[in-house]
Amino acid sequence: MLGQPLTVEWLQRAARSVGIDHVACAAAEAVPEHERFAAWLAADLAGDMTYLARDSEARRDPRHLLESARSVVAVALSYLHPEPGPVEGGDGLRGQIARYARAEDYHLVLKRRLGALAERIQAGLGREVAYRVCVDSAPLLERALGARAGLGFVGKNSLLITPGVGSYTLLGELLLDVEIVPGQPIGSRCGACRLCIDACPTGAIIDEYKIDARRCISYLTIENTGPIPVQFRQAMGTWIFGCDLCQEVCPWNGNPGSKPGDPELRPRPGQSRPELLWLLGLGEAQFRRFVKRTAMRRIGRRQLMRNVAVALGNVGTAAEVPAMTAAMQRQPPLVRQHLAWALGEIGRRDEAARPAIGQVLRGALAEEEDAAVQAELAAALEGAG
Repeated sequence: MLGQPLTVEWLQRAARSVGIDHVACAAAEAVPEHERFAAWLAADLAGDMTYLARDSEARRDPRHLLESARSVVAVALSYLHPEPGPVEGGDGLRGQIARYARAEDYHLVLKRRLGALAERIQAGLGREVAYRVCVDSAPLLERALGARAGLGFVGKNSLLITPGVGSYTLLGELLLDVEIVPGQPIGSRCGACRLCIDACPTGAIIDEYKIDARRCISYLTIENTGPIPVQFRQAMGTWIFGCDLCQEVCPWNGNPGSKPGDPELRPRPGQSRPELLWLLGLGEAQFRRFVKRTAMRRIGRRQLMRNVAVALGNVGTAAEVPAMTAAMQRQPPLVRQHLAWALGEIGRRDEAARPAIGQVLRGALAEEEDAAVQAELAAALEGAG
């Protein structure tokens, strides 16, 4: 290979040698889909993700990130593994974590492998190569680039679907000052299917290929740092970090056992469906250990406790009320808000527990100084007190 042009076939072999099975190439040029992205931002569908607008121009063309770039190598790693079986000896109520966040942080995995691929390319070409590794946080329209490269097609839920692999993939890009013959785009293969649209409990997929982030459970549990709007709380079920519902119904994802994901992205024990009351009791140090080297580092303890409170409101029973009442004494205002709502929800469902819950809510209201928490306590009392 020394001194010879870089071929797609050689690149694919090099990628497999560093643990990347799915790779495609696109020219480093302006992305036409940026116009659609800009219209989405202008429609105020991004919620509080202001960084998207701030970096919008950079996303128009990958050469904003590497001026000498001539090619974009788009890669995908599958994280689809079978769901874990029942937890031995554990019968407590459990929360759900999106599949991608149950294992080693994909940023670390992809950056390491893309860096190794860049080194292979340099060795193969026999020269220094200007390159940039991009994983998720870099301002690129990575799904549009992946589709343009032929890595997959964008589904109606806006996720990239790779035929034979599905949408449970994590994307990364390697910008290179090397020219590679680009792949052929794959046209949409969703047809008349609308399973993902119908499955979204909050109605976040407002049209084909169009998401209102402000309604999306992933956004609400991760990007949103404030209160979760009341109208979406019941629909969140037990999701405490992210959501997989639109992927679970997608026919392209098939049977998880038939095509296991990357071994390094295998879920950690206890990370898939942790017990809600155990999570509610985590201190700061325990929380840091729980999220260490996972994508869950994206949120803070306060956000996770907020999400746990909502989940308890949706599935909790009188048995969880004592622990939730104790948590009201030590959690910050944001969490207390959602615990108040959760206690009210349990009282609304359980007539026998209602008097005791009403007493808890009235006692908390008498001592509460935060106005937002006071409002949640009053609303909970009205509904279940």
